[in-house]
Amino acid sequence: MPSPTFTVMRLDATPPESIKSQIMQMVIDYVTELSMVAIAPSNPLYPLYQYGVGHEVHQYVQAMDGSRGIAVELIVALDAEDPSIVIGFLLYLPVQQDPQACAVAYMAVQTARRRQGVARTMLEKMTERYPHAELACFVAKVPVFEALGFQVLGARGPQVLMNTREQQTEGLLAVLDIAPIYNSLEVRQIHSYLLKQHGKRAMTDAEKQRDRHIDQLTRQARLFVNGLLGESGADAFIGPRLV
Repeated sequence: MPSPTFTVMRLDATPPESIKSQIMQMVIDYVTELSMVAIAPSNPLYPLYQYGVGHEVHQYVQAMDGSRGIAVELIVALDAEDPSIVIGFLLYLPVQQDPQACAVAYMAVQTARRRQGVARTMLEKMTERYPHAELACFVAKVPVFEALGFQVLGARGPQVLMNTREQQTEGLLAVLDIAPIYNSLEVRQIHSYLLKQHGKRAMTDAEKQRDRHIDQLTRQARLFVNGLLGESGADAFIGPRLV
């Protein structure tokens, strides 16, 4: 058998800066895949979401020191030849009152290292510890996660909710309040800069384009789940209770 080209490592404390900076760069590079709105690079709002999603991931990583009262764990995939290089990461949240359950918050793998089992290995390491795992993805990614052992439970906004089991956990999921990020001075400054760069009309069109895309993804998710589970599945909000 060929030697593995990567190794995976679980972290339950704040990672060193060398790892953290590479994770943040991956968030910036793959924000379209990581954002709930699937913002396109061609959309003038793209830099705003790079900052917003990046800052959210940064806050979750910082919360690993226990200062926010939120349970956060991280798995990183490292290049086998040069373990200083991060080729993928999986950030997930253990569920309160259910020691077997967790929810995936963010996962990314470098484009050049995809289709090599990196995501599968990271998820397997997570489910070794938390076999009752949940995640949300866009319809196009459903077959990928089905192949990794997840099944469709319902629709949640523009995404499809998937789980390793046939039902969601009864536990509580503690998440960060991200509203302050998008109401922050930094976001307002980025928006003002983009407004000057592109003009008011282009920015208004960008917001409409984003909203139309979200509506399209939401309809797509509902239709997909409806075809699979029926109306009750498409209309359900399924997932751990948030605190």
